Amino acid sequence: MKTTKLFFTVLLLSAITTVAGQSIIIDHHCAKLEPIPVWAQEQAAESLHIAYGHTSHGSQLITGMTALAGQDTLLTGYKGDYYCWDYYPVPGENGSCIDIDDYFKPGDLGHNGDTQWAESTRDYLDNDPSSTDINVVMWSWCGGCSDNTVEGINIYLNTMNQLELDYPGIRFVYMTGHRDIWSDDTLKRNNQLIRDYCVENNKVLFDFADIESYDPDGVYYEFANDNCDYYDEDMNKLGNWAIEWQDMHEEGVDWYQCSPAHTQALNGNLKAYASWWLWCRLAGWDGTVGTDTPDSATGILVFSRGKTIVLKGMPQGPITVAVFDVSGKQVLSKNMQGTTDALPSDLKTGVYFVRVQTDNGKYCTQKVIIK
Repeated sequence: MKTTKLFFTVLLLSAITTVAGQSIIIDHHCAKLEPIPVWAQEQAAESLHIAYGHTSHGSQLITGMTALAGQDTLLTGYKGDYYCWDYYPVPGENGSCIDIDDYFKPGDLGHNGDTQWAESTRDYLDNDPSSTDINVVMWSWCGGCSDNTVEGINIYLNTMNQLELDYPGIRFVYMTGHRDIWSDDTLKRNNQLIRDYCVENNKVLFDFADIESYDPDGVYYEFANDNCDYYDEDMNKLGNWAIEWQDMHEEGVDWYQCSPAHTQALNGNLKAYASWWLWCRLAGWDGTVGTDTPDSATGILVFSRGKTIVLKGMPQGPITVAVFDVSGKQVLSKNMQGTTDALPSDLKTGVYFVRVQTDNGKYCTQKVIIK
């Protein structure tokens, strides 16, 4: 009994860390498909309804995502046909694509304290019938961070915060501006203001500039532009990190071809990977490694699909499934046969722990998030 109580105390602390209000920062560390789990991709497709406003630079995310669907020869992290979005669906195993209302309103985040994007957001959410299921709103910059003042950035941050207060059921995603070598100091200052604010105030940030500052090997380019050209301190061009990386790696295996605006294919790849990381974090994934790995003792993988608990890799024979909430209270128990892989439930939204015990005494406990 003492062991059980200690076990659930540890789980409770872990869950509190996951569900507590924390910032979600999507940067170059997130520009990869591994270790995004399949259950989180499925949950994102089932639960998220995204409104995305942007002009040409912001379209890099969409271009990269569109081309990513169907790239099943990619070597690392590709999980199958789970990468479609609703404008460009690819039939997949999960049967659904993530819902993005792309270009939901004209424009971008503008320049010098312009807040037309916020007025457009309010008009859309208040008056457009197609917005009734929207639960994520994101706008991108298209040069506005390069010429903005500190006052203008603060207007952006305060306006975003007010939208969050006025629409509490919607997650608003902040963004940094794209790299611009000719406004390097101003851009870096403004982007850092946005980063610091998001970390200090537990916001969601898609760090556009950081993602295109690093190649996939983690090499940082201090002086660079949106095309991935990089320079020395005297602004002499030295090369293009994306083209150089592509030339040293195999197309279709290490990277895939796409045509994002103002930049190279690899940058579009990284933006697509980071976008999926964002969607999955918003859908409940905590961003940790190993959440899509079968238990080493039993080979069983447990995840949620809506309110249904899905069990993969089940052995033949009887099993016992018990579900606990974060306090350690058992809320569901069922005896099942190993050939059954789905356990419907009426569980409330939250974090749960599923304990599966086989007839030979082996067991595993895995976390699931019910949305």
